[in-house]
Amino acid sequence: MMTDLPQRSTRTRVLVIATAGTLAVTAYAALGAVQILWLNPRAAVPGLALTEIADEVAAAGESLGTPSVIAAMSLGPLLALGVLIRAAVRTTVTPRGALLQYLGLLALGAFVYFAASFGPGMALADTFGISGADYSPWAGPLYLTSLASILALIAIAVDGVLRRRSEPGHNVSTSFR
Repeated sequence: MMTDLPQRSTRTRVLVIATAGTLAVTAYAALGAVQILWLNPRAAVPGLALTEIADEVAAAGESLGTPSVIAAMSLGPLLALGVLIRAAVRTTVTPRGALLQYLGLLALGAFVYFAASFGPGMALADTFGISGADYSPWAGPLYLTSLASILALIAIAVDGVLRRRSEPGHNVSTSFR
């Protein structure tokens, strides 16, 4: 009976990490989509309503690319949901493994955000004669989240190497062969 407790505790940690990770990736994607499709166009062209901006973009033969933005920004949550389902079904998933997967998804979020925002940014630039860059400050938290995730991945990797090196019987001279 006592041997079940550590297993159950590890299982609970995996499920908590998987649930929190799925929520974090979904929130990241939602903010990214809102930033691309609503916040940034409004900041780039102040004084016009979003419908007016979309009408001007369409009149110029351009598109804000709503379907492609939503499709791209849905990739992370779909992958996160897959990790959550795997964590719920498989007992071999470790807390560290689950955490690494979610940090990886958050780190990759910056690349997906950039790719998803490129077309709409260029449509705004071509229509209104402005830069295609982000005008709204809300891209900043997305990029910072991805950066923090990359730094956390590096820290976890370094920690893993240092832990293995400090294990009894570890031979440093054969570590890098």
